[in-house]
Amino acid sequence: MNPLRSLCRYAVAVALALAAGGASAQAGPQAAPAAAGWKPERPVTLVVPYSPGGGTDVMARQVAKELSRRWNQSVNVENTPGADGLLGTRRVIEAKPDGHTFLVQLPSLVLNKHLPGFKGADPTTQLIPVVAYSVLAGVYVVNAAIPGRTLSEVLAYCRTAPQPCTFGTTENTARLRLQMLQSTELPSMIVVNYKGGGQLITDLVGNSINVGSMGYTAVIPHMASGKLRVVMSSGKERSPVLPDVQSAIEAGYPQLLGETWYGLFAPLGTPKPIVDAVSAAVREAIRDETVLKSFATLGASPIGNTPEQFAQLVREEAERLEALVKRFPIQ
Repeated sequence: MNPLRSLCRYAVAVALALAAGGASAQAGPQAAPAAAGWKPERPVTLVVPYSPGGGTDVMARQVAKELSRRWNQSVNVENTPGADGLLGTRRVIEAKPDGHTFLVQLPSLVLNKHLPGFKGADPTTQLIPVVAYSVLAGVYVVNAAIPGRTLSEVLAYCRTAPQPCTFGTTENTARLRLQMLQSTELPSMIVVNYKGGGQLITDLVGNSINVGSMGYTAVIPHMASGKLRVVMSSGKERSPVLPDVQSAIEAGYPQLLGETWYGLFAPLGTPKPIVDAVSAAVREAIRDETVLKSFATLGASPIGNTPEQFAQLVREEAERLEALVKRFPIQ
C-alpha cells in the first residue's frame, strides 16, 4: 500500500472517530473539565532536550502552536540537546516554577539516574508530571544496502557479515532494548547512541551505521526515495501508517516491544492550580483536528491524562525499566 495514502486514510479515520465521540483513554484525550483561572502572562517555553526534526520536536511544535492560539500568547519550542537529554532537563529543573517553562520528555527520563557517570539527584524527583499528550511506537530501519525485509533476516545477515553490524538510537529506552538484543541475539553488534534523529538518519543514509531504532518521522522521505527500509515496528500491532511492516509481537521479538509516551513536566514547586490549568489546556489542544492529523501522520495517538494519572504512568514506567536495567546495565 502507498505510505502516503495510508497516512491520509489514518488521519481521516482519527478525525471521524473524534467527531463521533469514540476516543478512548489510549486512542484519544480523556474528557475532563478545564481548570479555570490561570493563563500565562508572557511567552511560554517548551524545552525539547533533543535535536530538531524528529517526532518529539514535531509533536511538541504542534501542541505549542495550538496552545498559543488558545492562550493568545506565544508558546515557543526550545531545542536543547545533549547528555542524553539531561541538558534540557536541567534547564527546566532550574527554571522559575511559575508556569512559563515546561519540559517535553519521554520514558527515557526515568533512566537518567542509571547512566554511566550520572551525578546528582534523580530528575524525576525535581519535576512535576503535567500531562502525557501522545503515544507512539518506534521503528527499526536499515540502509537499503543491508539485505533483509524483516528484522530476523537482518539479524541473520549480521551474524555472518564481515564486519560487526552497528545499531544506532536516539534515546535511552531504545538503547536499553538494543542492549537486550545484543545480549540475547547478536553479541557482535555495536550500539551507538545519538543526540538526535537528524545525525542518525544522515549516517543511516550514508550506511556508516547499519540499523536504526527511532521514530517514524524522519524516515518518511528516505523510504520514498528507497534509501532506507523499515523492517519492524516496536508496537503490539502493525502501525496504521506502515501496514506492510511486522510488529514486534508478530516478528517474534516481544522484548523489543516499546511504545513511547510524550509529555509535559513542570519544575518542582509549580503551584497545583497552574499544573491543572496547563494539563486541561493541553487536553483541549490535542482534540483539535489539525493536531490529530499531525499526530496521525506520525502514527501517533493522543492520550490526554490528568497530572495524577500521568504521575502514576511515570511511576509504573520507572518500575518496569529499572527492573530491566538491573539485568542489562546501560553501557
